[in-house]
Amino acid sequence: MAHHHSLLSPSLPTTPTAAHSHIHTSPSSSSSTPAMASVALGGAAATSSRCLLPSARASLSLSRSSPSSLKCRGLGSSPLISHLFLSRKASPMACSSSRGFAAAPKCAASDPEQLKLAKEDIKELLKTKFCHPILVRLGWHDSGTYNKNIEEWPQRGGANGSLRFEIELKHAANAGLVNALKLIQPIKDKYSGVTYADLFQLASASAVEDAGGPKIPMKYGRVDVSAPEQCPEEGRLPDAGPSSPADHLREVFYRMGLNDKEIVALSGAHTLGRSRPERSGWGKPETKYTKDGPGAPGGQSWTAQWLKFDNSYFKDIKEKRDEDLLVLPTDAALFEDPSFKVFAEKYAEDQEAFFKDYAEAHAKLSNLGAKFDPPEGIVIDDGAQPVPEKFVAAKYSSGKRELSDSMKQKIRAEYQAIGGSPDKPLQTNYFLNIIIVISVLAILTSLFGN
Repeated sequence: MAHHHSLLSPSLPTTPTAAHSHIHTSPSSSSSTPAMASVALGGAAATSSRCLLPSARASLSLSRSSPSSLKCRGLGSSPLISHLFLSRKASPMACSSSRGFAAAPKCAASDPEQLKLAKEDIKELLKTKFCHPILVRLGWHDSGTYNKNIEEWPQRGGANGSLRFEIELKHAANAGLVNALKLIQPIKDKYSGVTYADLFQLASASAVEDAGGPKIPMKYGRVDVSAPEQCPEEGRLPDAGPSSPADHLREVFYRMGLNDKEIVALSGAHTLGRSRPERSGWGKPETKYTKDGPGAPGGQSWTAQWLKFDNSYFKDIKEKRDEDLLVLPTDAALFEDPSFKVFAEKYAEDQEAFFKDYAEAHAKLSNLGAKFDPPEGIVIDDGAQPVPEKFVAAKYSSGKRELSDSMKQKIRAEYQAIGGSPDKPLQTNYFLNIIIVISVLAILTSLFGN
């Protein structure tokens, strides 16, 4: 049975193990996870306790941490608890261990220092597991359930960590994402001061950047939902093969508050990843680009270098010259729909423009529906101030150089002082112009006469 696919990279590649970590699981069987020797959470439960809030599925993880190192955090339980954790009834508010990390004693918001450390661990994970595509998909599918027409949190969906719960992982569009959760769960256990909602988005943005994509202006501090009852209903994510692809894309993404430019820019993330027909219903079993991995061989990719983030997705769809590259109905729509085509053509020719628009759209998507604590969010990137430009006198004295800002302001002030403005040019003095013309003619007549 073919799974319904999300435009947000269905069936993406991950690890170099024989059992690929992005394998789609059957929506009807949440426990049917492939054997993954290098990915399984062996010992993860013993690294640290995770915070729990009351829920019908609350559990308490095993921990060797000292009780004195416990602190309060408002997180939810893992969807893998039936396999990994000792089930028992949780207290109204359990606290989590954060061995070695002095985070502020507050609930719900992520700790900035732990976010930075988690990002470094994610970079190491990417180097060894080649899991860029599935981590991008993980972040997108957590935030992509947002409905702008619903004001209440968390009913409105969005980036709130709900995708960690089994009930949402079993949605057809999320098939295989349990393996993405397995990949980053050890990082979550290690840094209990980071919410799932933040970790999903941190992993997604880091994967894009590590694959050669643009720097994404991210902020953190997303609050997690606490129980599976708070998960959104199934059906909010896009399908890869609808009867009217362009209309379907607009229906789904407009509901999120995104526009045509953002739809096309975000579609460009299909430059990463591949699809497997036996798990998704789309793509070829193997191509010349996927037969040797990295990761488990097989599947069909959208691009030749499917672990490199660039604008080749748009180039390849436009040319349609390589049968070994995947083109879904929703991909083809980008060059068939008149409005989408304007942006798709632009991105095929201008990678810099694509990167700029993608970074903005990705950041916007990652914030959809999120409740931030603090409300303004947390920025963890160094954000080094630009080095002041060295003064070079020639730059300001040469007629061919750009005027300094101070000179521009002086000229503008003098222009406005005599009645001019950017949208109101000075009135023409017709009488003066006539006098000037007559004078010039008189001089020329005199010269030629002599």
